[in-house]
Amino acid sequence: MKQENTVLTLYYREGCHLCEQMAAALYALQEELHYQVKWIDIDKDKQLKQRYNVDIPVLVYRDEVICYHFFDEISLRQAIEQTTDNKPLS
Repeated sequence: MKQENTVLTLYYREGCHLCEQMAAALYALQEELHYQVKWIDIDKDKQLKQRYNVDIPVLVYRDEVICYHFFDEISLRQAIEQTTDNKPLS
């Protein structure tokens, strides 16, 4: 069972076509994987703009980058599964 309070952070920039593509992919899986998306516009924060300027979009979960530039569904599923199963891998 997936956690209802899973929150992903998407660092983005207005007008970024890659950001829009990643957002569409995230919305398509949101109901199945039960997560929220926190949007952060890097252009509104000088430090974030310096950090992510050419790497957007950047998808983060629990301080770990899941993917950047292009959506990676497998990495997203693995990140969520690892933190919600709470079972040792055998």
